[in-house]
Amino acid sequence: MTFIKMCGLRDEATVDLAVRLGVDAIGFVFAASPRRVTPQQAALLRARIPDSVVAVGVFVGQSIEEIVDAATTAGITTVQVHDLRSTADVAALHEAGLTVVRAINTGSDADHSTSLGEDLLLVDGAVAGAGVTWDWQDRSALPTGRWILAGGLNRDNVARAVASSGAWGVDVSSGIESSRGVKDPELMAAFAEAVRAAES
Repeated sequence: MTFIKMCGLRDEATVDLAVRLGVDAIGFVFAASPRRVTPQQAALLRARIPDSVVAVGVFVGQSIEEIVDAATTAGITTVQVHDLRSTADVAALHEAGLTVVRAINTGSDADHSTSLGEDLLLVDGAVAGAGVTWDWQDRSALPTGRWILAGGLNRDNVARAVASSGAWGVDVSSGIESSRGVKDPELMAAFAEAVRAAES
């Protein structure tokens, strides 16, 4: 089954709905964004998530120390970091007891063929969180094995995206929003349904 992560959730209702929809991971954004939550807010939402669902903290532009502090306060043990620079960064996060998702953007100088020791790789569009699709049909430019596809996914294109890219998982944020930062319950349900329907 395709791994589903819904990202940028900010309130109890959408967290509870995501759990009911059977998603595999819920992302809380700690980077500057309309979807941003504080570590304290995330801790309250994290308490509503069963152990079967992975709670993920999303970080851009924060130091390793800031990431560890926020994750600890929020009670999160998996972090998705969009600007990891070295194996030392990943090692420091591992030493803090964190599972590391390394996020890279297409068109950047990040190389998905060279691991920094991350536990999982996420490949996003040119601008993270912008909701813009990219050429996930060119498998020669994509990772192999377990990796997560992000960038402009929605209920209409996610089945095709998974089939074309061979991705192990998908990450959605803007594709389940009625306006930037505002999650839409109907779009959340439709997205999860589209992914599962493609598997049957």
